Amino acid sequence: MSKKLYHGVAYYPELWNESVIAEDIRLMKQTGINVVRIGEFAWSKMEPVEGEFDLSFFVNIIEQLHENGIEIVMCTPTPTPPIWFSHGHPERMYVDRDGKVMGHGSRQHPCTNHPYFRERAALITENLAKAVGSLPGVIGWQLDNEFKCHVSECMCPTCKEQWHIWLKERYETIENLNEAWGADIWSEAYLSFEQVPQPGPAPFLHNSSLSTMYQLFSMEKIAEFADEQAEIIRKYSKSPITHNSTVFFDVDNERLFENLDFASFDTYAMIDNFQNYLMLHDLYRNFKKGTNHWVMETSPSYAASLASHATPHPNGYLKAEAVAAYALGAEAFCYWLWRQQRAGCEQPHGSVISAWGKPTVGYENVLEVEEMRKEIEEIIVSTEPSQAELAITYSDKGDVFMKTEPHRGLSYRALLGDFYKRVVNMGIHRDLLPEGASLDGYKLLFTPFLHHLSSEYIERAQKFVENGGIWIVGPLTGGRTENHTIHTDRALGQLEELTGVNVLYTYPMDGTGSIGRAFDVSAPLGLWSSVFESEDNTSIGTIEEGLSQGKSFITEHSLGAGKIVMLGSLPMEEAGDLLLQKLINHYSQEANVTIKSDVTEGTIVAPRQGDGFNVWFIINMDGNAGSVTIPESAVDLKTNSVVSPGKLELDPFEYKIIKIGE
Repeated sequence: MSKKLYHGVAYYPELWNESVIAEDIRLMKQTGINVVRIGEFAWSKMEPVEGEFDLSFFVNIIEQLHENGIEIVMCTPTPTPPIWFSHGHPERMYVDRDGKVMGHGSRQHPCTNHPYFRERAALITENLAKAVGSLPGVIGWQLDNEFKCHVSECMCPTCKEQWHIWLKERYETIENLNEAWGADIWSEAYLSFEQVPQPGPAPFLHNSSLSTMYQLFSMEKIAEFADEQAEIIRKYSKSPITHNSTVFFDVDNERLFENLDFASFDTYAMIDNFQNYLMLHDLYRNFKKGTNHWVMETSPSYAASLASHATPHPNGYLKAEAVAAYALGAEAFCYWLWRQQRAGCEQPHGSVISAWGKPTVGYENVLEVEEMRKEIEEIIVSTEPSQAELAITYSDKGDVFMKTEPHRGLSYRALLGDFYKRVVNMGIHRDLLPEGASLDGYKLLFTPFLHHLSSEYIERAQKFVENGGIWIVGPLTGGRTENHTIHTDRALGQLEELTGVNVLYTYPMDGTGSIGRAFDVSAPLGLWSSVFESEDNTSIGTIEEGLSQGKSFITEHSLGAGKIVMLGSLPMEEAGDLLLQKLINHYSQEANVTIKSDVTEGTIVAPRQGDGFNVWFIINMDGNAGSVTIPESAVDLKTNSVVSPGKLELDPFEYKIIKIGE
């Protein structure tokens, strides 16, 4: 459990003079800001000339903040190497898939695998950690800034050399690689690792194995860089370390946070996408289970750059976002940014204070968040998020496989987000679990849209089922090997063997007029689908029309004390939504999922547990008001009044805190 709740901002004191900094600190205290993050883009301030380090400015800033009761997350400045690093050295820079070499400016312009970058990054990090690591007020560290936000896989000569080393470590011999990739196709077989290309420009699509493995290589290398930075910091500081990531960047978040201390994310989701905002909380609290995650960046009003802008939040929504964050396990809710930047490419971006020092359109909403934070802090720190009983597997590696093989432009995150949204709208408390997470404590597990399932994952899921869990697999799951090739023993490989299901064929059902019926609902079927030949007692869903009429698209298979449900195709359109809701509801009841609530769409319940009691944070997220059914007599902790069982109404963006049980 957290000892306090943080309300924070990103701050760039290196851009302002002493009088502005003094005024900013005064306004932060007035606003209720109790933590700032600094330093992430200030390499040129810390090392203006190569080899000449001066950290005195940041030492002074930290001391000023601490004296005023504001704590600090210190950042390593590695996303923006100074001009002395870049000028005249194109070999140190990031190269995109078209062979374009980045120039100086913006951010993330260096190749993070280049040995000279790693050397200089280690030196600036060590000097910074030595200077501020033991200072009072430094409560945490952030590595770099948004790894792989603006760039993806680098195609420079350094990366090519390291790619070959990575392949040799993975496959040991070139013969093993050729066999694993099926490289005899199109005369792609290689005679040595040094001949394996990067997936740059080509007349047509690259081999799936080449494309997928290069993405995984890139993800592993950026995580190694994070590991290096963290190891240096730990020599000089005991404060926990994180990185401000999100699912939209080209990183493997599970691997990235493996050797860090807590997870944090950045988000600029607008009100019409609030379910995706909730999804990040349900995921990031599980990257480092048992620790509190942080919202490291969100806008107090709107996101913007020179090229675009988002729609400002309606009044009240920021408070709803913040209370949902704290209730769902966040220790901190932080804005980008405090004072509007007067220069650069993000000068139009929403902020708490304008560049000329006045409150912005979002300022009153920030004050509302601070009032709320003080109101709920004691309740939050004395409780913790309830253990969900329903889990959905999330995998950045799954995203990689789908980027290589998107069929008709499929997006892993969009597909998963749509599925997640159904669960949220049904009022079921849920966790998004990284692929390697423990399944202990769950009753119902969904594994959709993962082209590849590792043997380790299947074995954990098998034990989960044998111990009484229900595992729903698919659609579009399990049809590819770890090297992104097709199984040659069965359509779904180990998964098919485990379930005993017989997959007759796999093909794209979109546009084929296929209709499936299950749970008394008929709906169109789509996506690349698996068609099952099943015994009568295992078929739950039957294809009524289309190329595979009479065959199955949903099957059940008992295993130990539980069962595996194979979902071979995705029900589509409005009828498909209803079918999926019925499927989720049916198996939730069968698995005895009890942590759920009867809420109207747009309103959520975030359940928390105390010592012998439960607390429901009920929040209207969409601004359209809503209601929830209270199952038993309860207490409203905001008013200390009794709440009778039955329907409880909420105004737009209102939140209630209801204590249930003793």
